Amino acid sequence: MLGFLGATTLMLVAGAPWVLPAGGADLRSPENVVVSIIDDNFILKWKSSSESVSNVTFSADYQITGMDNWIKLPGCQYVTSTECNFSSIKLKSVYEKIKLRIRAETGNSTSPWYEVEPFIPFQEAQIGPPDVHLEAEDKAIIINLSPPGTKNSVMWAMDSSSFVYSLVIWKNSSSLEERTKTVYARDKIHQLSPETTYCLKVKAGLRSPRKVGVYSPVYCINTTVKHHLPSPENLEINAENRVYVLKWNYTYENVTFQAQWLHAFLKKIPEDHSDKWKQIPNCENVKTTHCVFPQNVFTKGIFFIRVQASNGNSTSLWSEEKRFNTEMQTILFPPVINMKPINDASLRVGIGAPKESEDKSVNQLYPLIYEVIFRENTSDTERDVLEKRTDFTFSNLKPLTVYCVKARALIENDRWNRSSVFSDTVCEKTKPGSTSQAWLIAGILSAILLFPAVFYGVKVVSRCINYVFFPSSKPPSTIDEYFAEQPLKNLLLSTSEEQTEICFIVENTNTITTIEETDQIDDNHSRCSSQTNRDSGVYSNEDENSGSKIGEEILRQAAV
Repeated sequence: MLGFLGATTLMLVAGAPWVLPAGGADLRSPENVVVSIIDDNFILKWKSSSESVSNVTFSADYQITGMDNWIKLPGCQYVTSTECNFSSIKLKSVYEKIKLRIRAETGNSTSPWYEVEPFIPFQEAQIGPPDVHLEAEDKAIIINLSPPGTKNSVMWAMDSSSFVYSLVIWKNSSSLEERTKTVYARDKIHQLSPETTYCLKVKAGLRSPRKVGVYSPVYCINTTVKHHLPSPENLEINAENRVYVLKWNYTYENVTFQAQWLHAFLKKIPEDHSDKWKQIPNCENVKTTHCVFPQNVFTKGIFFIRVQASNGNSTSLWSEEKRFNTEMQTILFPPVINMKPINDASLRVGIGAPKESEDKSVNQLYPLIYEVIFRENTSDTERDVLEKRTDFTFSNLKPLTVYCVKARALIENDRWNRSSVFSDTVCEKTKPGSTSQAWLIAGILSAILLFPAVFYGVKVVSRCINYVFFPSSKPPSTIDEYFAEQPLKNLLLSTSEEQTEICFIVENTNTITTIEETDQIDDNHSRCSSQTNRDSGVYSNEDENSGSKIGEEILRQAAV
């Protein structure tokens, strides 16, 4: 182990020497003082400044923060060499700050103290190489690693299961074909060739805090001859509905298979876990190159799966282990969408999870969010929103317009960005908006109020038209037996000429008196003369003739 100290030594900046009365003028303090910590090995190194003085020894003290007194550093008292090992120091914690000092001594003479800058052991410690043990198979090498440090390590007591091991392997005949991979403390290196010498080296590291160790010595081993019954290859596992389907490849026939699983966290524990493997239900003594088992076999987490072939009393070596993360295999089904119009030209969207035959939600194990794509049916412009709610509303839409929506489920804060496929598209038409409804109501009320007025106006106009252009052929009934009304057309469409009305007065059934009323231009009087039915001598026109005919008709009716 000490052979690695030179490559991993940490030099701590020294402080100014603390001068004490010295008994010899030629005795000087040590120089280039260095503290090196690898795993649980604490080494203090220095250079003597008094080579000319014989029988010089060195002693060191230490002090922990909070102490007033200096304590002799174990393993570093009256040392004749230029280094000492103080691994036996009793520390309450490797996170405590330590101060060191060292001086030279000879007889009754001492040099001034040389004080080292304070340091925290864990921060200055380097990770040493792990212990490596190898076993060979035909196409694989089994590797067993012991974590750095001693069995009861103080430095790595909290980190023994947190080490990450990096391995470099190559064929002994060609160091150019190096392959680097991360391995567990108990692991297998696969895809090797039978009867071949392989060499490897391993180093350990920590991710937090980030520390990188040194490589172990190189180890070499020969793989065995090819096994007569090969191992299954290319393991693959997929989730389908509520079951897992495990598949593998195998070239031989008339063999049976069994599959086992192991919790992945056991791989991080540096101990033998061969007895921790468990049989997978429905995957024992199967004759096909696949098996199906329920998903509830595995809880949420990471597992390893392996398969072995058997032919009578012969069994193959175990296959390469397949790492299996249940979260990566989770199938999300598309949500069920429903949408309905509500008031004010809005659409309310509801998102439901698909149901199984047992009426259990298939997406209930994970917190979900939904990506919703919303668009107008006649437009290609889409609105993409993320919603945690399963009931929400799209507002301020166009009235009486068709909109479409679809959605997919995503696992919230998922590092693998798992999601379902999009649901079926659902379309719905919005209701009229409040403005449209107001105008509709106002229009209806206006129509109701205007209808009587319009009806009355049409009626009046119709009567006027009929009165002017289609007059009645008979006078009103009250005077029908006495008067013959001059056509209204002549009265309304009169000319500037003098109008003459022919009046007939029936005195009795034998005598008829004719009254001729002449409207003079000066309109100063009216004169009626009683005489037989003849021309007045003033005018003779069609109106008079018409009047005469009407009079004769009246006389005939009166005679009857």
